[in-house]
Amino acid sequence: MKILINYIFVIFTIQASLLAMQNHAVVLQYHRFDEMKYPSTSISMELFTQQVEYLVKNNYTVWPLSKIVKYLLEKKELPDKTVSITIDDAYHSVYTKAYPLLKKYKLPFTIFVNSAPIVHESVHYLTWDEMREMGKYGAEYANHTYSHQYLVRDGIKNPKNYKKYVTKEIEMCEVKIEKELGKKVCTDPKILAYPFGEYDVRLMKLVKSLGYVGVAQNSAPISRESNFMALTRFPMSGGFGEMDQFVLKINTLPLPLESISNKDTLLDKSNNPPFLILTLKKPLKDLQCFTSDGKKITMQWLTETTVKIESELPLLYPRNHYTCTAHAKGNAWYWYSHLWIVLK
Repeated sequence: MKILINYIFVIFTIQASLLAMQNHAVVLQYHRFDEMKYPSTSISMELFTQQVEYLVKNNYTVWPLSKIVKYLLEKKELPDKTVSITIDDAYHSVYTKAYPLLKKYKLPFTIFVNSAPIVHESVHYLTWDEMREMGKYGAEYANHTYSHQYLVRDGIKNPKNYKKYVTKEIEMCEVKIEKELGKKVCTDPKILAYPFGEYDVRLMKLVKSLGYVGVAQNSAPISRESNFMALTRFPMSGGFGEMDQFVLKINTLPLPLESISNKDTLLDKSNNPPFLILTLKKPLKDLQCFTSDGKKITMQWLTETTVKIESELPLLYPRNHYTCTAHAKGNAWYWYSHLWIVLK
């Protein structure tokens, strides 16, 4: 009887362990901390502290982004409730405000560095020494280009020099951060966050040819089935990270998509407002879609699992998103977001 009980316990433990694994994660995006004169890119330390303590108290697994991406690429299972903390632009408040809290709780984090202001020793940005220090306590670093330009828009204005220009922006940053920060730079895989979150088909193709995974700013969880040239993140600044929203977003699931009709993101007068056709893996009749300003998007079901979505009005410059959600299980929601770059 004792042997049987032990056997049942082992089987139960294995099954419980398997149930606790998953193939998706939620990536959070931050910029500034307690710099409230920049409301669209800053979060208060009071709110950030609440978020961090929620993750710790509720046993979320916090991994650096490179580890999550590597697991997904290699089709390894992730622990249950896996989250990554990413911070763009390397502002100085990362060191003075966020870092002490993250160090206290021994949480890893990923900083996307645009290196030009650091090379020029801007007081508003981190120093190499500060980044080396943070690297000893959980920080990893990745590419955010050298000077943080509008790569897509610049490429449209000057198509002849596009490839050379973008390649230089990426490689100048990579050479500098690897020289200064060494093994703390993401190289397996190399990861690039697009400035302003803007990308199109041409930029994704070029970034892929340079050996990078691409990271965007439109919101959704990431999974094995994600587009690894435009991995999604949930922005936490500008009022998007209030605790009720935060808890909802860290528990989201990827929308079960079979296919997407439009991989590109560019809009001009000829195709604005855009339409998008989503084919789901299963019927989700409570699916709803919205623009970035919260306006509900018209939906036309073509089949039980295929839906056409199109805004009634043209989307406004400079960018917008179609975000679609549906109830999943318990308090969880499926989530998908598509970027649109609106050209003048």
